[in-house]
Amino acid sequence: MARGIDYGGMMHRAMQRLIADVLRAVADEGLPGEHHFFITFDTRDADVEMADWLRERYPEEMTIVIQHWFDNLDVRPNGFTITLNFGNSPEPLYIPFDAVRTFVDPSVEFGLRFENQDDDDEDDEEDVEDEDDTDDDDDGGDDAPKGGAEVVSLDKWRK
Repeated sequence: MARGIDYGGMMHRAMQRLIADVLRAVADEGLPGEHHFFITFDTRDADVEMADWLRERYPEEMTIVIQHWFDNLDVRPNGFTITLNFGNSPEPLYIPFDAVRTFVDPSVEFGLRFENQDDDDEDDEEDVEDEDDTDDDDDGGDDAPKGGAEVVSLDKWRK
């Protein structure tokens, strides 16, 4: 008997591909206009690669800002690498798409939030949120976007 259509999983993978496409365009052409990104990821993911001192400072999750200075942005099938500046210390990171929890471009009020199974006992899902206000003075670090958000949950369409 057929299990059914896994819309949640399909949507999750599609949103990861969207992030990959955006990052690939930025790697090729640079950031256009006022675009910049806040990306929060789970530092506990086994495939995340980061300096030990960063992992100690951010043992659960970390938000990076891709804006003024970044280098070596390379999108791979399952994640991306980037070098960011942390207090005048350039550090390479590898972030798998499965570790990404939020992706926000506040310049156009676009955001995605991915829930993992630790947060939700059901299948993976993602919520779309609008960001109104951000602190964009940082090139990398733990400052998450601030401001109101409207979250649209996909739960109401689940069985």
